[in-house]
Amino acid sequence: MNTSNPWLQSTQEFQEAAMQQWSRMLQSSQAAVAPVFGAALPSFPNIPGLPHLPTASNLSELFGKIAGQADAPVKLDPAKLAEIQQVYLKDVAQIWNEGLEYKLPKDNRFSATAWSKNPMASFSAAMYLLNARTLMAMAEAVDADQKTKMRVSFAVQQWLDASAPSNFLAFNAEAQEKAIATKGESIAKGVQNLLRDMQQGRISQTDESVFEVGKNVATSEGQVVFENDFFQLIEYKPLTAKVHERPMLFVPPSINKFYILDLQPENSFIRYCVEQGMRTFVLSWRNPDQSCAQQTWDDYIEQAVIKAIGVTREITGAESINALGFCVGGTMLGTALAVLAARGEKPVNSATFLTTMLDFKDTGILDIFIDENFVKLRELQFGKGGLLPGRELATTFSFLRPNDLVWNYVVGNYLKGETPPPFDLLYWNGDSTNLPGPYYAWYLRNTYHENRLVQPGAATVCGQKIDLSKVDIPVYLYASREDHIVPVGGAYASTQVLSGPKRFVMGASGHIAGVINPASKNKRSHWIGSDTDFPVDVNDWIAEATEHKGSWWTDWAAWLKSQSGAQIAAPKGYGSRKYKAIEPAPGRYVKVKA
Repeated sequence: MNTSNPWLQSTQEFQEAAMQQWSRMLQSSQAAVAPVFGAALPSFPNIPGLPHLPTASNLSELFGKIAGQADAPVKLDPAKLAEIQQVYLKDVAQIWNEGLEYKLPKDNRFSATAWSKNPMASFSAAMYLLNARTLMAMAEAVDADQKTKMRVSFAVQQWLDASAPSNFLAFNAEAQEKAIATKGESIAKGVQNLLRDMQQGRISQTDESVFEVGKNVATSEGQVVFENDFFQLIEYKPLTAKVHERPMLFVPPSINKFYILDLQPENSFIRYCVEQGMRTFVLSWRNPDQSCAQQTWDDYIEQAVIKAIGVTREITGAESINALGFCVGGTMLGTALAVLAARGEKPVNSATFLTTMLDFKDTGILDIFIDENFVKLRELQFGKGGLLPGRELATTFSFLRPNDLVWNYVVGNYLKGETPPPFDLLYWNGDSTNLPGPYYAWYLRNTYHENRLVQPGAATVCGQKIDLSKVDIPVYLYASREDHIVPVGGAYASTQVLSGPKRFVMGASGHIAGVINPASKNKRSHWIGSDTDFPVDVNDWIAEATEHKGSWWTDWAAWLKSQSGAQIAAPKGYGSRKYKAIEPAPGRYVKVKA
């Protein structure tokens, strides 16, 4: 090897050091079966550069700290521990007995051939996966209440995902192979990517240079017809000669930008709605800056959701409209409907709730973050004013799926020097929004922590006692089966609260992919059950539901048409005499960066 090249010399030194490390790992094989809780339980081999497991004596104490019980280490089920020990010893024996013939379990992080043909890399991956399985089994063996077990399991999973050998250049055989093949160019490119991401304050998940809002995402034709300090209201151009007399208003989540519903013409839910003959309006939220730091939940309900309902009615002349809320947009829509009901008003004829929680008793993995201390801290930080940075929320949601949304890009961007491919959904995912502090603090306490919206009279919004049972209009409730943000049970719980006619539909996939499932693609499935029988337990509903191939969009469109009245000639212009067109869709609010 030509050692006159400094990088090649470094590569040679690295390879020699790696072989020495492989030898040390072989010599220290017995250390992989360390005593934990008085019996043979696992620890990671002592590989420099990788995080290490806690010692045997303090693992229970560590679990206690994770669970918020620093003075009382959690207990682990002895019978389950004994079973875990036996499985571990059998698996570690298999790795040693099979040696170079051992086949790694299926895992995308170690699927490249570089891992299987490099003995040291293969061994480190095998031991990592074994120890990871064992540690997760130990976390699940914690003898505690469900919330404590979830906290321990989540923290352990986060640590395991972060400590994977694939995340470190010194142990990632695929990244090393590429570095050698490119003569160091991949490492140089990786450093450039790292510096760029440090400057922008987040990990790039897609090639953002390819996209521009209004140019190749959020391109449905329309005009902004109203705006205030909270939102712009967009009216979209009809695509049919006739439209239904009752217009449709979309209330997207305020923690994201609305164009998840209008990415491309072929997967645009907004365009699909317009194609069904609906006169369609959409709220585009303002991305809050310091001038919005005092805005409250009440402000968003009165000055945004209720205002948008009123303006839509004024523009169209309709006595009542149909409305749709997505995620927290649905929570705000439900709150607004309860406020209007308390006032004796009924301007909304029907409502659609997509992956929405009104009853927050089943919040899934997000529940691990919520307790009185956390809520009080957030109230001290934001209750009197300020902004919750959009980056903070985006990071939290990414770490709910860290291997897919964090470490995958750490490896690709930095270790292998790759540019992630263009993907419109991930571009949207990185286009975060801030939240006003008082709005966020109220939402946190009154929904996730104290679940007040479903307790009649427990929450007061816009001067009205909230009672969701007074919302008696027809509703369409959609949940995604693999949703990690709004669990199926959380969305289904609204069937027990709202008193009007209901239709509940469950789709395949997750929080976003389940919703954005174009009918034209005929992908995935959805499940439909009785429209009159809604048992308390969602699993009982699922057991009786019927699977239908393809998107739920077609079912929703048929339901919406039944709520939309007669067809009339489509308007030839936008807005009205009072509400004139301001600027073309998607407007300028959506283009403001956090």
